[in-house]
Amino acid sequence: MESEITNYQCPACTAPLRFDGESGKLQCDFCGSSYSVAEVEALYAEKDKVAAEASEKAEARAEETAWDLDENLRAYQCPACGAELITEKTTAATSCPYCGNPSVVPGQLSGALKPEFVLPFKIEKEAAVAALHKHYRKRNCYLPKLFRSDNHIEKVQGVYVPFWLFDATVSGSGRYEGQDSVTLREGDYEVTRTMHYNVERAGSAEFNRIPVDGSKKMPDNYMDSLEHCAYTPLKTVAAAYLPGFLADRYDVSAEESAPRMEARCKETLEDCLRRDINHAVVVPEGFVGKVEKQEAHYALLPVWMLTTKWRDENYLFAMNGQTGKFVGELPTDNGLFWRNLGVLTLIVTLVLRFSGITRMILSLFG
Repeated sequence: MESEITNYQCPACTAPLRFDGESGKLQCDFCGSSYSVAEVEALYAEKDKVAAEASEKAEARAEETAWDLDENLRAYQCPACGAELITEKTTAATSCPYCGNPSVVPGQLSGALKPEFVLPFKIEKEAAVAALHKHYRKRNCYLPKLFRSDNHIEKVQGVYVPFWLFDATVSGSGRYEGQDSVTLREGDYEVTRTMHYNVERAGSAEFNRIPVDGSKKMPDNYMDSLEHCAYTPLKTVAAAYLPGFLADRYDVSAEESAPRMEARCKETLEDCLRRDINHAVVVPEGFVGKVEKQEAHYALLPVWMLTTKWRDENYLFAMNGQTGKFVGELPTDNGLFWRNLGVLTLIVTLVLRFSGITRMILSLFG
């Protein structure tokens, strides 16, 4: 039976290959060899084709027969060691937990599921870990021990997140009240007069590459905050960029994602129209916007992620794998906070008492 996944292995020593963002090549950490994406793509083109066809056949069989696994899971066999890999049905790249070989599922990146672009990782794991250390140091006094553990920070994982990049033209018009005030002295009084104006503005704007994540598991506010805007190195998608990272295919369609894009574009246009009004105070009274045309491009964008749980609360940290933009929340260990506050209070009390004793002694000998 043909394998549905591909292991990218070093041609020189058969050790696992991983994509190195700094060099832009696939590296072998065992023998030190490196290969360009084009070289590896050419080497594995036939294997990827066979794996994609096998995946399509397996999908068809799963629809015809009762599936033993949960409907959201898929089972594959690692070509390197033969172990069974259980993944989510959207997984496009992972690694074997037994032999460590990076595994790519070409069937998740072919046909209608094939992305148009991939934005390769530029920031290496070491830089992501260093950024987490820096972020933690700002709150180190009040962080739970779990979050101060180096072993915990090392769990950071690179993920290619599915995104829709929208190009759109948006037009709109808004009504506003403009206010200007002037203060004059009239006799013994200061009088403030406020003038009110009815203002209308209309315009249109073109937007390119507005990112909206196409993954249900990713929190939208985090993905929006990462501001994936450095698209200069956007590449035609190639599976060879994926080894060493996790990757998912989209499970939110472009049509389902479009309302988020439209809302962001209309908000931006309305803000531009409002800032064009030259009055001291501008009060919005109504805005109507319309997306006249739009086009969606499917892309995989790089994100470094650390997900953890503390006291039944989930905490997520995410970093843009190209620009280094970082977002995340940290918990506070209240017990540690109050202990530190108690120690600080004791120190301040002792300092004040010592200062009082010193002044008393100096007055006796003054």
